Amino acid sequence: MSEVLVLVDHLAGTVKKPTYELLTIAKRLGEPSAVFIGSADAGEAVADAARAYGAEKIYVVDDTEIRDHLVAPEAEALQQLAADTDPAAILLPSSAENKEIAGRLAIKLGSGLITDAVDVQADGTTTQSVFAGSYTVTAKVTTGIPIITVKPNSTAPEESAGAGSVTPFEVTISDAARTARIEDTQPRAATGRPELTEAAIVISGGRGTGGDFEAVESLADALGAAVGASRAAVDSGWMPHTLQVGQTGKTVSPQLYIANGISGAIQHRAGMQTSKTIVAVNKDEEAPIFDLVDFGVVGDLHKVLPALTEEINQRKG
Repeated sequence: MSEVLVLVDHLAGTVKKPTYELLTIAKRLGEPSAVFIGSADAGEAVADAARAYGAEKIYVVDDTEIRDHLVAPEAEALQQLAADTDPAAILLPSSAENKEIAGRLAIKLGSGLITDAVDVQADGTTTQSVFAGSYTVTAKVTTGIPIITVKPNSTAPEESAGAGSVTPFEVTISDAARTARIEDTQPRAATGRPELTEAAIVISGGRGTGGDFEAVESLADALGAAVGASRAAVDSGWMPHTLQVGQTGKTVSPQLYIANGISGAIQHRAGMQTSKTIVAVNKDEEAPIFDLVDFGVVGDLHKVLPALTEEINQRKG
């Protein structure tokens, strides 16, 4: 059975949930193998996490010489690993950085590339939402090693013990890949909530909040959810751009998306309509968002959300 390489999504060596989702998908395609590009000291901890979700091998690429550079070194590392292992496919979590890596890698390998898949079948056929979410298409790479980026929350992670043997992998990075260097970074202030693009539940607010997101944030905290915002809310200065969901913001695909006071313009729909279950709360019963949802509540979000939050907290005990 051919290997399927999965790029580990991590923060300072702590494996993030999209990695487990991709390892679960990789089992459909072949033998899952995790690729960790990071500190060699964290290799064993990453291996422990990855093998619990079926990784048969964990390739550890020490990033000491490349960690302050942009994505080109990662693409070269995956190219060299692919040349050594001849994998059945290469899977990466969909993010701006990883899609850049995937594009560079596809050129280097002469392979086809599919981005933002929301499902991958055993034969490599993918499902995507395209043209601002107006169409759902199936596609399959027909040239070279399939390179696929998959949106977070596209599948439920399934635990299954893998051999998880650790293999250090030495790479040679070209001078050309070292020409862009990161001089300084600042970590985002912690909110205690999950990352917007990775959260299983997203609670968003729009113009209908009137700038008061207290009810939205309280519900999000009760559900352990991320907070999002429409472009109207961001443009009004009520919420930062980092929380904008939409065509010019972030694309999310959670298990549950609750839109509050959001009309449902195509710009917003493009960023969230692949969510598994969509709920809307809006005073306007003719708001376009109701054409998209699984469940709709016609009412004032400032009354509906506190009542919902109270009920949730009571049931949580």
